[in-house]
Amino acid sequence: MNKHFLTGNFLPAYGQSFGRLKSAKPEAPALTKPVLDRRFRERAVRYRTRRAEYLRGFQLGLAAALVLLIGAFNLNVETGSDLEFTLGDQELVQVEEILQTTHFEKPPPPPRPPIPVEVPNDEILEDVDLDLDVTLDLDEVLTELPPPPPAPAEEEEAEPEIFVVVEDMPEMVGGLPALLGDLDYPELARKAGLEGIVVVQIVIAEDGRPSDPKVVKSVHKLLDDEAVRAVLAQQYRPGMQRGRAVKVAMNIPVTFRLY
Repeated sequence: MNKHFLTGNFLPAYGQSFGRLKSAKPEAPALTKPVLDRRFRERAVRYRTRRAEYLRGFQLGLAAALVLLIGAFNLNVETGSDLEFTLGDQELVQVEEILQTTHFEKPPPPPRPPIPVEVPNDEILEDVDLDLDVTLDLDEVLTELPPPPPAPAEEEEAEPEIFVVVEDMPEMVGGLPALLGDLDYPELARKAGLEGIVVVQIVIAEDGRPSDPKVVKSVHKLLDDEAVRAVLAQQYRPGMQRGRAVKVAMNIPVTFRLY
């Protein structure tokens, strides 16, 4: 309630009473620095006293628990009568090993021999007149000689075998950097955003020349044709098998990537 309202012209009596009550309320003593220091010191002493009492009680309780535990283990409990335990007769179970029976498959019976069928022999042998009065003249000159036997056809040279794996595989001179350096990205493929890996299979001859290109993995005809051209334009070292150069088929991946 507002003080000015009570002491105004409306309620002067109540205003005087309120003033007397306010003046009668005791004021709290001011806490000075020495008083605060003394109270903090007393509180610190009480805290240390309670902590020491707690530790002392905890130690006494722990010692009592240990004494009780040791006494419980050392307690000797003896009964007046001996207990006897009798085991009943156990039933013996005899285990017999059962041999597994083996089944023998009987071989199939041999096939029956075919029944002979009599075939009538209606063939009539013709009488052949043999002329046994033939004379041989050794002085007679043979005018007609038999034709000579045909000359054997020349055997075609067998094509050398094409190996897939040899002791020393063929190598590209310069490696893949040389192949990528000779590669021209088709402009139409670049504009169309075509990219990928084209795998070209070629046969490296004994002299290192590439031949028989074949696209094993295709991306697009533009990229395939450029990969075949670049692969055939490279130089190769031939593959070696047992110390001699042989034909070897190898796959070369050509990567087309837009950066």
